[in-house]
Amino acid sequence: MKDVRSKILKLIQNQSKLSTKDIATVLGLDESLVINTISDMEQEQIICGYNTVINWDKTEDERVTALIEVKVVPQRGEGFDRIAERIYNYEEVTSLYLMSGGFDMAVFIEGKTMKEVAQFVARKLAPMEGILSTSTHFVLKKYKESGTKLEQEKKDGRLVVTA
Repeated sequence: MKDVRSKILKLIQNQSKLSTKDIATVLGLDESLVINTISDMEQEQIICGYNTVINWDKTEDERVTALIEVKVVPQRGEGFDRIAERIYNYEEVTSLYLMSGGFDMAVFIEGKTMKEVAQFVARKLAPMEGILSTSTHFVLKKYKESGTKLEQEKKDGRLVVTA
C-alpha cells in the first residue's frame, strides 16, 4: 500500500488535473483503489490541497511577492508553532517555513503593491509578540514555482547560415 501511495503522489504532484481513471491506467491499478487511496490521503492530510501554478506576470493583475525573514522567540511549551499559526492565518501569507540558519521563519506574502507589503510587515508582522526582527526581500521575477517553469525556452526559428 505504501508503494501505491508513493506512486500516486509522484504522479499528481505536478499533474493534479489527472483523473482517477488516468492515474489508474498509468499505474496499472483498479480505479476504485486509486479513489480510496486518494481519499484516505486527503483525510490523513498527506494531500493538503490542489493548486494551480499561475504566471501572474502574464495577466493584468498586479502582484508583488516578498520573502520576509523573521527572527522569533520560541514560546515555552509551544516552540514556534503558536507564532507560526498566528502568522499563517493572515490572508497575505502564501507560504511559511521554519528554517535553520540565521533566521527562524521564512514568510512568503503577496500584495498588490510594495507599499501594501511594507504596511503588512510594519503593522501586522513586526509588532507581533515574539517577533524579534524582520528582513523583507522583494521577488523581482519568478522563473520556477512549485516545480513548474513559468516560461518555456523560446526556440530560435532562424536558420543557421554558414559561409
